[in-house]
Amino acid sequence: MKLRMNHREVNPAGFQALLKLEDAAKKMGLEPVLFELIKIRASQINGCAYCVDMHTTDLRKMGETEQRLNLVVVWQESPVFTPRERAALALTEAVTRISEAGVPQDLYNEVNRHFTESEIVSLIMAINAINCWNRIAITTGMFPGCFEN
Repeated sequence: MKLRMNHREVNPAGFQALLKLEDAAKKMGLEPVLFELIKIRASQINGCAYCVDMHTTDLRKMGETEQRLNLVVVWQESPVFTPRERAALALTEAVTRISEAGVPQDLYNEVNRHFTESEIVSLIMAINAINCWNRIAITTGMFPGCFEN
């Protein structure tokens, strides 16, 4: 595989702007594990191997189990996720696929049962940040290990 372009070097200002969004989303108070689960699920949906690899590695470093990592892709069929995580993963799927059905009111109501309004904004920002990263990575041809020396 060959990287099409190193967007970090070609346009450092663009890269830094997205890093600022990522940093802001990270500081909005979501639990670090939940933040990474969101990134993994959106990256799976978008088909971003680079980001799936990065964020599963990050969660392993946080002590996440292989079982839970393996089951993110089928979270709806697995009992290993908390109701709060399940609500966040459902919202992640809806926002990532927003052109298909929007965010249904029933889903929003479920999310609202587990998160404050401020936390919902945090979820939306986190979901949007990873979707942006996925689109950059896929478009520029990023793949696992492409930035390792």
